[in-house]
Amino acid sequence: MAVLNLRPLAGGRILRGSQPFGLDAAATSGFLAEHGIQAIVDLRSDLERSLVPWLVHDGGVQDHTVHDGGGEPAAATSPAVELINNPLDPNAIAGSLQAVETAEDLGELYLGWIRLRPGWVADALRPVARGKRTLVHCSLGKDRTGVISAIGLLAAGGTDDEVVADYAATTANLPDVLEVMAETWRLSVPSTPAEYFSADLMILQSPEAAMRHFLAGFSREFGDVGGFLREAGLTAVEVEALR
Repeated sequence: MAVLNLRPLAGGRILRGSQPFGLDAAATSGFLAEHGIQAIVDLRSDLERSLVPWLVHDGGVQDHTVHDGGGEPAAATSPAVELINNPLDPNAIAGSLQAVETAEDLGELYLGWIRLRPGWVADALRPVARGKRTLVHCSLGKDRTGVISAIGLLAAGGTDDEVVADYAATTANLPDVLEVMAETWRLSVPSTPAEYFSADLMILQSPEAAMRHFLAGFSREFGDVGGFLREAGLTAVEVEALR
């Protein structure tokens, strides 16, 4: 299998996608080399990472975790790919996934994440600001990845319409991603109900209206994306480097 829902952003400096489904160490090394990836920002919770871990040859990845509260990750000391665990557990932070019934609810959920964890956004984009071609991913590559991608695109000079189009592009990929995700959970956690991965659930959709709600709220609450990122913990030099 592979990293699904994969596409480049910001002139190729950012890749967004799903978790690495079914990649052994050799396939992982080939994938990272093929795409020229220098850093991986893994947005998944500890449980999610345990179900589908990154499998790499010894020395192939430098692994470290960004702890809640932000701050700079340890500097790389070798040419190894930097694996940055920067988790956000949607079940343990603002809003309830079960309460998401409309596209506007979904956009509001995203706003709740960045209200409570602005440093999480800064930590996800820091390797990009430092010149590393960076893969940003969560599980489906839709929600947490979508939020980081949206702000990264805005910081790179993208328009709202470009952000919305990128977010909505996930829709065509969701059937394949959900099928693989359901199978992964069925094997790892057999008690998981099948309806947990129903495409009818709003939390498993990527409608344009959700991202437009998020962008309108972001503009209203935070104004300029550069100001938000500086407040979140990036330096002025790092923010400028994202352009």
